[in-house]
Amino acid sequence: MGIPGSGLAKGLAVTLRTMTRKSHTAQYPDAQPELPPRTRGVIGLFEENCTVCMLCARECPDWCIYIDSHKETVPPAAPGGRERSRNVLDRFAIDFALCMYCGICIEVCPFDALFWSPEFEYAETDIRELTHERDKLRDWMWTVPAPPALDPAAEEPKEIAAARKAADKLAAAEAAAAAEAAGADNDTPGDTPRGNGAAS
Repeated sequence: MGIPGSGLAKGLAVTLRTMTRKSHTAQYPDAQPELPPRTRGVIGLFEENCTVCMLCARECPDWCIYIDSHKETVPPAAPGGRERSRNVLDRFAIDFALCMYCGICIEVCPFDALFWSPEFEYAETDIRELTHERDKLRDWMWTVPAPPALDPAAEEPKEIAAARKAADKLAAAEAAAAAEAAGADNDTPGDTPRGNGAAS
């Protein structure tokens, strides 16, 4: 059985040790905190990549993403082709009063239209102002950090490898065509090879 009051003595010892240490206080907002690179602050929208596939809105557990769109007819690219229709984005809004920052919308976006920004200073006095429309979401894109550099030992992405292969094939075809044209220029019609026979 322990000595009566030993627990209290241990607790007071911890308190006394802590009292002698110098405290470190971050002077926010004068001194901005150093945030980790994968900080989840606010979501930015890269509107050009959005195809209005609605995956982000359907997968959002809080239903805080609002998307409106309409269809437009695109004329055929070549004569005799058929017209196509495409979705045009009218509204893209995120209600950050409901958002729980799970990041599912960013993960499921197949076209890289949504990105995390480390910015977190967007508090409002009116809760209705926490619904950010697409113009404000686009402004957040300027605060999205650049992606980390690829591992030097990593495999080359398939898209870059395919583009490089196509460029090499095109360069080889152009070089072959240039060599063939140069060979045709050297063989002019009036030139005949001289023989080693005696003159007549």
